[in-house]
Amino acid sequence: MYKGFKIKPPFFEIGPKAFLYGEKMLKLAKVADEAAQKYDVSIIITPQPSDLYLLAQETKNIYLFAQHMDPVIVGRGQGSILPEAIKAAGAVGVMLNHAEKPMTIADLYRSIKRADEVGLATIVCADSIKEAEAIALFAPNIIVAEPTELIGTGQTSDEEYVIATTSAIKKINPEIQVLQAAGIKNEEDVYRVIKAGADATGTTSGIMKAENPEAMLDEMIRAVRMAWDEVHS
Repeated sequence: MYKGFKIKPPFFEIGPKAFLYGEKMLKLAKVADEAAQKYDVSIIITPQPSDLYLLAQETKNIYLFAQHMDPVIVGRGQGSILPEAIKAAGAVGVMLNHAEKPMTIADLYRSIKRADEVGLATIVCADSIKEAEAIALFAPNIIVAEPTELIGTGQTSDEEYVIATTSAIKKINPEIQVLQAAGIKNEEDVYRVIKAGADATGTTSGIMKAENPEAMLDEMIRAVRMAWDEVHS
């Protein structure tokens, strides 16, 4: 776990995947930048690698994470995403093992260690309680509890799953923060997940496919704040 990274819950992760890039990505990032300050909610965005530098120069309140990284060192590695290059572009962390970019256990372990060495935080995706428990042994900063079969469906994890995965991860390493995602489509889903005890939640299609992505982003961040305050007041 990279000890130099601290993010205050509640927080929210926006995963543009390959939906947005360039100026449109920057427009959404600026809305997120304002919402983070407005609602006092930490926001992570995982843009295309080519957009990291642009967003880093134009925003100040959001956390930029790369969508992927390879466990390579400076030198050979054509086509690989170098940890040092991610950090130099302005990222503070990296997402690993997403369902759309799965990794072997060996590469995942090596990538987490490389991130620790370089000074990048890690968000690692897990599609089951057992996988989440195994990944927790590698001590990433954040684990995304995201059942693969629910991604992009609009169907969210039930409250029992949210509670069980959070508890299992915290039992192994209480320093790991837990982000409950998959199927988050609107502010009601956001509110429910945070109320169930998650440190964070996030979405891709809920914002990317919304009629007004910027308005949906604002509504979701507002829901995070409301739910967190009700649980922790």
